[in-house]
Amino acid sequence: MIVVTHEMGFAKKVAHRMIFMGEGKIIEDSNKDDFFAAPKSKRAKEFFAKIIH
Repeated sequence: MIVVTHEMGFAKKVAHRMIFMGEGKIIEDSNKDDFFAAPKSKRAKEFFAKIIH
């Protein structure tokens, strides 16, 4: 199943794989644990900085 969401708490609970997109393109594709522990792309890091306080 594919789920599209901006709710990272929900995604972290249910996902196995994360595909992070920007402007209609895949920016990052990794397993959930790697993505949340250490996102590789600058865009994902910026996104997390905005939503996690």
